[in-house]
Amino acid sequence: MEDSRRDQEEIFSKRVRAGKRTYFFDVKETKNSDYYITITESKRSRYEDGVYNKSKLFLYKEDFIKFNNALNETIGHVRTELLPEYDFEEYARRDSEKSEGSED
Repeated sequence: MEDSRRDQEEIFSKRVRAGKRTYFFDVKETKNSDYYITITESKRSRYEDGVYNKSKLFLYKEDFIKFNNALNETIGHVRTELLPEYDFEEYARRDSEKSEGSED
């Protein structure tokens, strides 16, 4: 019997730390040499039990463009219509400062 992990071989992975949450963007390959993306949100349980709650979204190649367009449109709407005065770069600067400080 073939190893079931072969059905979802990981090709690429990107981790994004976001406060108490971490997002994982993983490209995987099926045994038929097809590709899909999993987006996983991982966050520590509110109880101090060392457990992480995970939510996973599977995104298939035929939906990449539609998903990307919808996400960009939604983010654009929030940035320009709902929160035009908000400094979204604040978090990027703060994260950059944290990583620069940890290199010392």
